[in-house]
Amino acid sequence: MSYIQTLSGKKFNYLNATVDDIEIEDIATALSHLCRFCGHLPEFYSVAQHSVLCSQLVPPMFAFEALMHDAAEAYCQDIPAPLKALLPDYRQIEAFVDELIRFKFNLPITPSPDVKYADLKMLATERRDLDISDDDPWPMLEDITPSDEILVSPVNPNQARSMFMQRYHQLISERGC
Repeated sequence: MSYIQTLSGKKFNYLNATVDDIEIEDIATALSHLCRFCGHLPEFYSVAQHSVLCSQLVPPMFAFEALMHDAAEAYCQDIPAPLKALLPDYRQIEAFVDELIRFKFNLPITPSPDVKYADLKMLATERRDLDISDDDPWPMLEDITPSDEILVSPVNPNQARSMFMQRYHQLISERGC
């Protein structure tokens, strides 16, 4: 079996998924139940909340892309970067799913530098606010400072899903879609 059944009832087949298999409600629900940092946190903090906060750090023209930047994880999970680097097959599948999502939601083919920077800025902010600093340097955060605008205060999955969907509808209406 090479598919998962999503909350909406879709059968998402990793070998031949299409844009019709992608549903925003499935993305919001799954991301709201995925804990950042492989769950190694003092309290639950979701990928959905992370995505909403990223969308608030970028200029408005990049907000929708920032909200959706981790959407593939709704189908592929949030795998820590050190492990992901060891899994070339996973990275290929994740890239395929990301391409489907980018096509469905009319996003740029490759991530914008502004969104990549916001993701790193959120990582630095999360490290500060979620008490996960071990004082070892994180090379990807060299020259990246935490946000002065955001204080990460984790919410539960239902709240994260609601935040994600509210932000999605706000940004979709602003895009005129």
